[in-house]
Amino acid sequence: MEAYTGFAAVYDRFMDNVPYAEWAEYVRELLEGYGIRDGLVLELGCGTGTMTELLAGYGYDMIGVDCSEEMLDAAMEKREASGHEILYLLQDMREFELYGTVRAVVSVCDSVNYILEEQELCQMFALVNNYLDPGGIFLFDFNTDYKYREILGDRTIAEDREDCAFIWDNFYDEEERINEYGLTLFIRRGAEGGPSGQGESLSGDGPFWRFQETHYQKGYTLEEIQAALQHAGMEFLGAWDADTKGEPHGASERIYAAARERGKTTEHM
Repeated sequence: MEAYTGFAAVYDRFMDNVPYAEWAEYVRELLEGYGIRDGLVLELGCGTGTMTELLAGYGYDMIGVDCSEEMLDAAMEKREASGHEILYLLQDMREFELYGTVRAVVSVCDSVNYILEEQELCQMFALVNNYLDPGGIFLFDFNTDYKYREILGDRTIAEDREDCAFIWDNFYDEEERINEYGLTLFIRRGAEGGPSGQGESLSGDGPFWRFQETHYQKGYTLEEIQAALQHAGMEFLGAWDADTKGEPHGASERIYAAARERGKTTEHM
């Protein structure tokens, strides 16, 4: 079953505890630290456009790319409400195409972890390098192998609210380093923010909508990320623990990384 289909209708409702504003401010600080205070910025894996909107509010000219039509529908509703001139493209981040180059590319909320093969990760990084202006900056975060193995692996997480609930079952394959999680959501019919229609991933005839989706993410080490960036022709600039903003360590769960475009070659285009 595809991810982010039925879930898209209630994604923002369940992500209301994510500190997007704090993340956006940190991304802006990093971009400005590399001299990028305006201009065209691409967000890969933009989802419902929350981060895209925040960065547009800082004055960046935003492009958002995502492979879920349903998530982009929600993003375009936000665009209509905000009036920001954001271009959204329905594309797979592993093979995205632009009409020209951009000053920076960002990707947050562990979108990179949805790329399960290292060869495809290198391919995506090479595309980023190809579509960056000379000396352009790539900022992204990723969940570490440690997080999937020690924090999420083989755990069930559940949350019960007044008119909705979710069950999140994790299964971590240590050999493949792939985390599979089955997501089941229950939303009371007629609840604010609930679905207005019925789709392939919706079921149930009672007072609740029932969603089921399966997601897969791969855990990466910082060393693997650095190697993939180098293979793609990019210059690795630095990495930071997402919680402390300090140096990454063995128990870092999420890491921010920065890289710079350093020339185009036919091998990497």
